[in-house]
Amino acid sequence: MDDLKKVVAGNIIKLRTSMNLTQAQLGEKLNYSDKSISKWERGESVPDVFVLKTIADMAGVTVDYIITPHDPDEEVQIEAKGPRDSRRFITLTVLAGIWALAVLVFVVLWLCGIFNWLVFIYAIPVSLITLLVLNSVWGDRRWNLYIISGLVWGIICSIYLTAIKFNWWQLFLLGIPAQIIIIFAFSIRRRPKKTVNN
Repeated sequence: MDDLKKVVAGNIIKLRTSMNLTQAQLGEKLNYSDKSISKWERGESVPDVFVLKTIADMAGVTVDYIITPHDPDEEVQIEAKGPRDSRRFITLTVLAGIWALAVLVFVVLWLCGIFNWLVFIYAIPVSLITLLVLNSVWGDRRWNLYIISGLVWGIICSIYLTAIKFNWWQLFLLGIPAQIIIIFAFSIRRRPKKTVNN
């Protein structure tokens, strides 16, 4: 068992350094403290299978790679296209689909004699909601601050431009406290998970 701990420890160090991450940065991505990462890298404990899978996915390797001994001089063979690349591709494809739909609706309305450029304005909040969902599921959650901020201002702009004849410029004043609340909400730091025997 001690040999396995040493193998896992060495491979975690190798993968972490190949991703140019500090122990604290890796801990933040895994929602663990840097002390836990340090224990794993010293071979004092082994992370659970879920964490090993997450590290493997981040580095573009298999869990088998992490638990298998390797030559110290052997370089990490990171897959050319890992999960992160496919997730980015899916996100871009979905966003492109939203804008293609907006163009289609615009053209159909135009052919029916209705020239409504607001279709593109409405596509902005729809795109940001989609981006928020996808980023929350598999992206870097720190970007959610900017996405939610853009969403709030996008919705305000959409309402304002829809009812522009009323000149409801006061709507933009609502965005100021909303933006302050968003910034404060994202400045609250999550505590890393406390681990038992890890």
